[in-house]
Formats: sequence, C-alpha cells, structure tokens
Amino acid sequence: MADLADAAAPVRLVHPTGRPVRVAHLTTVDMSLVLLLGTELEYDVEQGIETWGLSAPGPYVPRVEELGVGFVALPALTRAWSIGDDLRAARQLHAALRRLRPDVLHTHNPKTGVLGRVVGRAAGVPVVVNTCHGLWARREDPLVKRLLVYGAEAAAAVVSDAELYQNGEDRRTLRRLVRAGKASVVGNGTDLRRFVRDRELGLRLRREWGIAPDELVVGGVGRLVAEKGIAEFVEVARRLRGRATFVWVGPADLDKRDAVSAAEEAVRFVGERSDMAAVYNALDVFVLPSYREGFSRSGMEAAACETAMVLSDIRGCREIGQDGVEVLLVPPRDAAALGTAVQRLLDEPLLRHRLARAAGARAREEFDQRRVARASVTTYAQVAARKGLGWGRGGVR
Repeated sequence: MADLADAAAPVRLVHPTGRPVRVAHLTTVDMSLVLLLGTELEYDVEQGIETWGLSAPGPYVPRVEELGVGFVALPALTRAWSIGDDLRAARQLHAALRRLRPDVLHTHNPKTGVLGRVVGRAAGVPVVVNTCHGLWARREDPLVKRLLVYGAEAAAAVVSDAELYQNGEDRRTLRRLVRAGKASVVGNGTDLRRFVRDRELGLRLRREWGIAPDELVVGGVGRLVAEKGIAEFVEVARRLRGRATFVWVGPADLDKRDAVSAAEEAVRFVGERSDMAAVYNALDVFVLPSYREGFSRSGMEAAACETAMVLSDIRGCREIGQDGVEVLLVPPRDAAALGTAVQRLLDEPLLRHRLARAAGARAREEFDQRRVARASVTTYAQVAARKGLGWGRGGVR
C-alpha cells in the first residue's frame, strides 16, 4: 500500500444500500477515544460516516457522544493483559460487532489492536484496519519481550486488511514481518485549530496558578507513571529550584504498576486539565523526559503552541523535531543531561524563541490530524475497492 500521508481529500463513502458507511473505532479506554482520536472521530462524522467508539466505559463517554459518535461499552476490557478478562472482553467485542455490523473496524492501542483484529475478522467485519500508535517494546527491552510483542503484531496483521504506522521506526522494525502491500506510514497529528500560539490564554492560566507574567515556567504533561520520566523531572526541579516554577499536568494512574506519587515540594502537580492549549501557552519550556512514546501527542501540541521543548531522544519524540533545530533532545533516564538542557533554555531566551518558532512551523506543516484522518478514510475506500464491496461516492468533502 502506498504512503498515504499526503492523500487527497477522500470522497464521501456510501454503502450499496444507500446508507452511510459504518465505522467502529476500538480502543482500550474511553479516554483514548477523546484525547487520542477526537479529531479523527470528528472528521469521520463530518464526512457523513456513521461513527462508533468501542471501549471500556468511563468518565469520557459523554465527551465521545458530544462528537456525534455512538458508544458501545465493553466492561470486561482492561489495559492489563489477563487471560480471564481478555476472553470475556473478546466475547463482548464479538457480540457487539455482530449487533452493530460495522463496515469497518479500525483498531487502536497495543492490546485492542491485537485482540480487535482477530475478533473483527472472526465476526465477519468486511474491512479491518489497524493503526500502530507505537510498538510496546523498545530495542533495549529483553529479547523475550520483543519477540512476544513483534510476534503478536505480526500474527494480528495477517488477518487485517491494512496496517497504518504513526512513525517510520515502527514500520522498519516490522518490515520483515508485515508485508509491504498492506503497510503505510501515515504520521500523527493534533487539532491545529485548537492548539495555536495565544499568549493571553497562557497569561490567564498563570493568573489562576498565581504565577507572575515574567516568571519562567517549566512544565511536563502526562500520566503520573514512572515511564514518563517524572523522577528525572523532579530531580531537575530540585537542582534548578529558584530559577523557574516547575509544574506537572496530568492525572494519577493508580492501575499502573509504575504509578508515582504527586508529593514533591519542588514541583507543583496540578492534576488533569482539559484546557491543554492554555497549559502549553503558559509554559516557557515544555519537558517530556519519557522512556517510551509511540508518537508524542503532547510534543505535537506543545510544538503547535510554539513552546520551546526538551524531549527524550527516543522513537516517538525524535519525530517531533531535530535536535537543535526545533527541539533539544537528551538521553532518557539521564537527569543530568535533562537538567543541562533545561538550564540552557532558561539562560538563553533567544534560543527558546528560535526553537519555539521552528517547532510551530513544523507543526503547521506536518502535524495536522485531519490529514491523518483523511489517510484513514482513504485507506477504507482503497480496501473496499480492492475487495469489490461496491461502496458508492456521494461527493467530495
């Protein structure tokens, strides 16, 4: 399958019966439907697609439905692998697909990507597409884990119709396991209408936080888990205490084994927020010291808001920008290197400004999620045409 990153706007798809094509997006939790796929779901609805979200139920369901998207709850679905829960989730998913009868099942996230492709094919869904948002194994992981992860992805890909990758490194990792004819690199994106440079937006949030307009602010965004590099962020905050205010935005994640505490004097943990554009605009420096990323959404959002960034030099962050051009990259798990990079940006306002402007320009050129959504819909149409499903075309959007 050819690279679809720059696919032209697709035509509106119509089922042979005259109804809209029905697409179901499967994720593990409802939060992913909103925060990971919100713009894509919104785009599908705009294209006249009957759009559904399937996941475990949670507090984000009303926000899913506000997008004009139907929701189907899969109560047994969990993020952790568990034979008993996973078998129950598979049965619930199979029953839901048989009731809903989607024309397309689009799977996301590591666990639901594997489970969904297999169950979707078993349930007779005509078109099964998977997006790899980031392989859940790194090169430095033990060989056994890598073999299990790569083997599961390769096996699930056998039954899908198309495999979409958000970054080229993951595609290259699986190039010998997933045949080229069904694989494409589509990139990733965010809502560029929402995430823009807006100094006043940031100043209002600073006033809420009690931070002066001329005070330097360094911030991180993410769940409170160790793999986000929070320990290193805290160490840097201690080292640079008095030079800047350090804040971390994100919810606790007590279900994860590497959950961390929000008790630390050097960092203001402000919890989860929905006004993320204001958060990035309130920061002078955005820091993501993560150990693992598929394709950093927070990095794309910060770039679109023209915030200077220090990111881990890992797959999923390197895609955000080049070291010294749009971002500063540092080795993961290296608090000393992280601190040096952050201090450099605090000391050099011209460098902060140059990186921020360059990151914003790259975001506007590369990180439009609506382009990624077009690539997904184009993929559905290509697969349907190849399989002779007879979908009609109701006009260009």
